Amino acid sequence: MYFTSLILPSTLLSSTSALKVATSLQWIEHTPQPYAIKNFYKGSSTATLSSGGLFDSSIDLAANAETQGLKQYADHKNIRLIYIITEVSYRLVARADAGIKTLADLKGKKIGSMPGTSAAIFVQRMLSSAGVDAFGIWEPAVELGVRAMEKDNVVLFQNGTIYREVYSLYTTTDKLNDPKKRADIVAFVRALNQTLDVYNHPNSSVYSFVADKVGMDAEVVKAVWEEHKWSGTWKDEELMPLLVDEDAMLAKSDRRAAMSRADLEKFLDRSVIEEL
Repeated sequence: MYFTSLILPSTLLSSTSALKVATSLQWIEHTPQPYAIKNFYKGSSTATLSSGGLFDSSIDLAANAETQGLKQYADHKNIRLIYIITEVSYRLVARADAGIKTLADLKGKKIGSMPGTSAAIFVQRMLSSAGVDAFGIWEPAVELGVRAMEKDNVVLFQNGTIYREVYSLYTTTDKLNDPKKRADIVAFVRALNQTLDVYNHPNSSVYSFVADKVGMDAEVVKAVWEEHKWSGTWKDEELMPLLVDEDAMLAKSDRRAAMSRADLEKFLDRSVIEEL
């Protein structure tokens, strides 16, 4: 996933009256945040949610895919991934009438993706095993694409063990070291935990809430819900290999050296989760 920047400046030193959260408001992945604010958040100050983009010095938290987190952490080592909101197994869609039945059949076909995003990493990881190129992107765009095609002309490929988007919540060491701000961050993550309990047992009102937030029909949201794993925390033995491999790929495209595993381990901070 993508938005203009994930940079949380190191100048974030002073507490402000509100806990300010920045995110991309277009995608299903972001919706636990407004749900948490509306239903569960009980910090010492109010929490506000704004559209993703260039961050100003008042932003306390940001949410995005691990791709953008890694890209920014390479130059801003004070960023910390503190919580996983959801993990999404992307899907790749192709046309059967183009002679496509397997990944290998995509060789020589017209391919599309969005460079520099989690979708591009998904395409590269998914198809490296077949030595071909392809197209893939996040939901619900794939679902809408499938619906625009004749049902018997659709071929879908998916493998969450090769790549999954890890849509996460980030902050900085400065914010974590500010006692008042940290307390509000902990309260926000606690509210997200309560929200994920709801999202893991959704009903029609949840689908309607999410649909309203992303401008989509509730029926479409329900159709792609199972592609999302509302996880919260992570296992190092599962997440770290993904980050190491992905950073190596990003380093090539960003023309920089890959980060060491030791550096990437510092990127992950469980202290807020453990404080709950």
